[in-house]
Amino acid sequence: MSSIKLSECVRRIKESPTLAITAKAARYKSEGKDIIGLAAGEPDFDTPQHIKDAAKKAIDNGFTKYTPVSGIPSLKKAIVEKFKRDNNLDYALSEVIVGVGGKQCIFNFCLAVLNSGDEVIIPAPYWVSYADIALVSDAKPIIVECGIEQKFKMTASQLEKAITSKTKLLILNSPSNPTGAVYSKEELTSLADILVKHPHILIGTDDMYEHVKLKDMPFYNILNVNPALKDRCVIMNGVSKAYSMTGWRIGYAAGPSYIIKAMEILQSQSTSNPTSISQVAAEAALSGDQACMDPMIKAFRERHAYVVKSFNEIPGLSCIEAEGAFYAFPDARKAIEYLFNQKVLKEKTDHALADYLLEKEGVAVVPGSAFGSDGYFRISFATSMENLIEAMKRIKRALSV
Repeated sequence: MSSIKLSECVRRIKESPTLAITAKAARYKSEGKDIIGLAAGEPDFDTPQHIKDAAKKAIDNGFTKYTPVSGIPSLKKAIVEKFKRDNNLDYALSEVIVGVGGKQCIFNFCLAVLNSGDEVIIPAPYWVSYADIALVSDAKPIIVECGIEQKFKMTASQLEKAITSKTKLLILNSPSNPTGAVYSKEELTSLADILVKHPHILIGTDDMYEHVKLKDMPFYNILNVNPALKDRCVIMNGVSKAYSMTGWRIGYAAGPSYIIKAMEILQSQSTSNPTSISQVAAEAALSGDQACMDPMIKAFRERHAYVVKSFNEIPGLSCIEAEGAFYAFPDARKAIEYLFNQKVLKEKTDHALADYLLEKEGVAVVPGSAFGSDGYFRISFATSMENLIEAMKRIKRALSV
């Protein structure tokens, strides 16, 4: 083995647990095992036809060359119009950037603003990449635990206690991956009231699931309740979830022009521009008929109702209703305790439970500790009802030994 060591940067982080579990389930499936994958956060619907048609036309027209690093002007204009139409927020083209997926926008944002020793407040449960992206930036993730008892949302008092002189950034994700929790107007107002008192703190809001609404309730960004925060807030979003375009890899961000420019400089030295054809497709998604989302959201609501009811009928599990996204995040602490006492699990951990469900029943779920919350697990119900019915049968059987 080579004596050359890997960088400290890469040794600080770990592989995405979601992708690792999905890959393991795919390997088992390729070996002929009967696997139901509930790990990946990916809609099972096809990309709407008018979006695909726009991409085909772009290819036929030879739109296959380099584009400006921060995105083609027409797509940036569509993003500006989207913010005005959907969020009542005004941005200039210089305040918008297009990235290779939402993850790159978050990555570039953190690299652009964080220094060694800076602290990043991250409410848990959190999307798996937030903490690791902070670590890549040589910052320190400050995890604020927000369990099922408080509906997986951070309170104003928790935020205030977590703030120090080193706090540089707060990351908010609503609707949440992995819980589907959505901050109300009143809850965002209480958080904003704290942030106003601390002008040294930037805010990054991940709104990727904005349009995946499981309840008939309005969506609010923190800038809707306190526009005074605009000069230190970056909003990140994308087309992956709402338009079933995960593989197209288009995300976008809006914020102060000096931060957006810094993100562009970083992007110019990494990926350069997002794929030209995908940008045309994203423009069609944002500018076209938004009713294309309706069938998908209708199906997600039906599936959500089914899985929450099913989980709450399984001994040892407790699951609250989500308000957005397409995930369920049941509390499995009692089930883990029981299975460990029955010597079914070798360890009293959610990792052991996830391994057991995959090995014993062929159901792939993601352990809650991957999201900073031990004793839970996440499933994605962005799969067929047939798969969900069978998966619930298997999980109930596995937990009823």
